[in-house]
Order: sequence, then C-alpha cells, then structure tokens
Amino acid sequence: MLADALEHLVRGVVDHPDDVVVRDKQLRRGAVLEVRVHPDDLGKVIGRSGRTATAFRTVISAIAGNGGTRIDFVDTDRR
Repeated sequence: MLADALEHLVRGVVDHPDDVVVRDKQLRRGAVLEVRVHPDDLGKVIGRSGRTATAFRTVISAIAGNGGTRIDFVDTDRR
C-alpha cells in the first residue's frame, strides 16, 4: 500500500512516469521503499535542497503511522 502511494506521488512529478519503479524491501533495520526513476528525473524527485524528497518522506510517514518506513532514492547511473 505504501509503495503504491509513493509510486503515484512520484509519477505526478516526473517527466517519464513509465520509468518509475518503487520496491518494498524488508531489512533488519525495518522497511525501505526503494525509488528508481529515469536519470533525467532524479533532480525533480529530490528537489532543490532535498525539499521534494523530504515532502515525499513526510507524506509516507504520515500514512505509515508508527511503522517507520524509510525511503531511498537510487541513482541508476551510478555503478
């Protein structure tokens, strides 16, 4: 549910909505939502000084409640 909500929010911001992929990973430290977007859209998703990324994290943490879900924006160009 959280991954679907985050994917919907991110698709509204980017120029290439078909390239948005959100994965829900369960790690020892808790749940992580991994967001992958087109390389040209990474700046839009992070925003100026990280404001857009912070807004995504705020909305998802409000939906999650006490669960505490982290969001990781992955740079697909980095190898």
